[in-house]
This record gives sequence, C-alpha cells and structure tokens, in this order.
Amino acid sequence: MPPLRLLLVGRDPLARAGLRSLAESTGSPVVADVSPDELEGASADEADAAVWDVGEQGLVDGLAALSSRIPTVAVLWTEEQAGEVLAAGARGVILREHAEERLLPAVSAAVAGLVTVDAGLAESVLRPRPAPAQALVEPLTARELEVVQLLAEGLTNRRIGERLGISEHTAKFHVNSILGKLGASSRSEAVAQAARLGLVLL
Repeated sequence: MPPLRLLLVGRDPLARAGLRSLAESTGSPVVADVSPDELEGASADEADAAVWDVGEQGLVDGLAALSSRIPTVAVLWTEEQAGEVLAAGARGVILREHAEERLLPAVSAAVAGLVTVDAGLAESVLRPRPAPAQALVEPLTARELEVVQLLAEGLTNRRIGERLGISEHTAKFHVNSILGKLGASSRSEAVAQAARLGLVLL
C-alpha cells in the first residue's frame, strides 16, 4: 500500500511543523500545511486524509466541512475536546502526547473507514451525557436559521458574514444568539441540536 498523502491543519505553525516532521519521518507526504483560515485554498482533493491540530482553544470551525470531504483525524490538547471534535465529524481522536506512536495508525484506520479513539479518551467520550432539550424556549428567527445552516457547512463567522452580506460582528452576534436559544455550549453542539430539531439539513 502506498504511503498516505496528508493535509495538515492547525492554527499553531509550530504544531503543524511537528506534525509534518512526524508524517514525513514515516514516509507520508504532506500535500499542504495550512491554518483553518486557509482551508479553502488547500489541495484537500489531493490528500488521502487530513490531520487537524485543534490547539489549546479547541478550534473546530471548518472541521465538519473538511471531514465530510476526506477522513480527518484530530490531535487534541485536552480530553474535554474529544466530544465536540467527534460531533464535528472527525474519524479519529488522539491526545497530543500520544501523536508520535498513534497518529499514523489512526489515520490509516480512518482511511479504512474506522473510527478510532485514543485509549486515554475513552471514558470522556463514552460517558453518558444529559439528553438535550427537545423544544426551543424561543424560536430561531429567519436570519438565525440561515446562519445555523451555514454553521452546519462549517463556515467561520467571517465566511458567514460574506455569504449573507453582513459584518463578521453581526454574524458573531447571530451565532451567540443561536447558541443561547439551542442551549448549546459550542458551534458543533448547536448544529447537532439544530439537526435533531429538524432545523438544518446535514
């Protein structure tokens, strides 16, 4: 089997450099090495899989859109990031400190159609969560419905603003309002809740 071609994504250039070094040391060529903001210009179609470094802030904006195109493995900085990343569509999650020995096996498994979870994350991922509310206290406005659909496509606030002809600040205001109405603590959780309520098409 030929080496897997990888697309590396992450906000931190040093983290991406570390992933590039790790990939190339195992013979896996890197087709692109970009920040999430540069994803639209990246050669995702030339890669067999993507590796997404979520960073300390747990950045997942754009991950859902990318993982719908190619298998994506996320490198996590904390255990708490696992649920949101898996909800965004990642096929594998590994802790940063285990990347050296587990990254390439996780990528190979993702390409084979499997989902992998770092052993250190199993408890936090599999722990039962409280059921979400099934009804909205306040319905979403027509504009908020447009915004939540764009959230489901993985767009950033800036891209949402460009698509709807509004400012990034206004887009952020709508996103925060959506999070409040859906009782969600993150963008991906809001998308998942909106999907459950039939408000978006995934």
